[in-house]
Amino acid sequence: MKYYDKLIFELSRPGRCGYSLPASILGGKECACSNVGSKEAPVSGGVWRETPLTLPEVSEPDVVRHYTNLSQMNFGVDTGFYPLGSCTMKYNPKINEEIVSAFNGLHPLQPENTVKGALEVLDFVDGALAEITGMKHFTFLPCAGAHGELTGLMIMREYHMRRGDTARTKVIVPDSAHGTNPASAAVCGLDIVVVKSRPDGLVDVEDLKPLLGPDVAGIMMTNPNTLGLFERDIKEIAELVHECGGLLYYDGANMNPLLGVVRPGDMGFDIMHLNLHKTFSTPHGGGGPGSGPVGVAERLVPLLDVPRTSGFHGNFGIILRACAYILMLGRENVKMAGPLATLSANYIKESLKDCFKLPIQTVCKHEFVFDGLAEPNGVTTLDVAKRLLDYGFHAPTIYFPLLFHQALMIEPTETESLETLDAFIEVMRVIAREAAENPELLHTAPHNTPIGRPDETGAARQPVLKYTK
Repeated sequence: MKYYDKLIFELSRPGRCGYSLPASILGGKECACSNVGSKEAPVSGGVWRETPLTLPEVSEPDVVRHYTNLSQMNFGVDTGFYPLGSCTMKYNPKINEEIVSAFNGLHPLQPENTVKGALEVLDFVDGALAEITGMKHFTFLPCAGAHGELTGLMIMREYHMRRGDTARTKVIVPDSAHGTNPASAAVCGLDIVVVKSRPDGLVDVEDLKPLLGPDVAGIMMTNPNTLGLFERDIKEIAELVHECGGLLYYDGANMNPLLGVVRPGDMGFDIMHLNLHKTFSTPHGGGGPGSGPVGVAERLVPLLDVPRTSGFHGNFGIILRACAYILMLGRENVKMAGPLATLSANYIKESLKDCFKLPIQTVCKHEFVFDGLAEPNGVTTLDVAKRLLDYGFHAPTIYFPLLFHQALMIEPTETESLETLDAFIEVMRVIAREAAENPELLHTAPHNTPIGRPDETGAARQPVLKYTK
């Protein structure tokens, strides 16, 4: 272990202090390392520690180096290729951050007449997203994609309730859907009905027909679907659902390849959410702040929630980044994003289909799914994913969708260069050769990362959140 790979408690030495402060009005010595306070200070009883707080005693350079080194252990779009399927890990242009910094001084409780610039941003993005998607208006209140799903389903339910159509309690979800779809429907108090996919990966219209009836509130779909395939029967599906009185909900997670090409509203969708962190370049992951704006067709606009944005939860900055991205590309260049993402995905798929099983042999959109190695030799998709880390690439999505046992879901975005795609393809081919010649090398991967293979299930269920000697 290198010196600065050690935890900050391991660098601690008694009496070493990184800073000093004057004596507090609450009492105590000048040096911050003493952790000693005076019980004679005017503080309510019962709050004083009986024993000193155990903190590491380190110098300021040690602290700075410790956290800087920790930050360099993270993997993100700024450090490498991140081909995460169905998540569109798109590069966030740095000009977005500069523009957001100009609005950092805003406060949620400012008088409305002092934030006209921010309100203009919201109005512009509402109009831009409406034009891109074919919806009438958007609400920016949802702070994440799943939050947007729940909001959209609540709009769907309220639409039927206001019409006195209280029997509509079922939502149809394809068997290839994102896992949040049935979860959101369940949280909304709706029953989930699964519609099967055909062998070609598309919704089976014949399986859908008998599911439709007066108890159906709507159907949740994404197009292209989770396999990266465009649902060619979408117009027929929309007509069938509308004929039975239901609504169509569009999961915007896969909107990226359709930018400027096809609009969900024109397909027949009534409600949709967008993931601004997937389609419009805003930061992705880390728990937020996020934004999952929900758009609706004109007849549903009265059901949009008020206020249209979340004042205290930080998502205005995310909306502003999306605004910068849309303005930076402009009307003409927005149309290039989808085709380039589609080209990237098909390029990787065709380059690797001799080494990896390709269950659906057709042109994909922004993503595609392999079903493990063509000749696995005992090597699993997890082994492949772990070995990729040794070569400096983040792994794609694995074991999803559930339609394939060894699913490996790859999504390169339009922001990745040809050189990056070629490097990834070469590494994947190298891993396929290693699987054939030395499978143990993959079973024990990764070898070059700060940690090897942790017990991921145990870490999630029994996390260790404190340092103990």
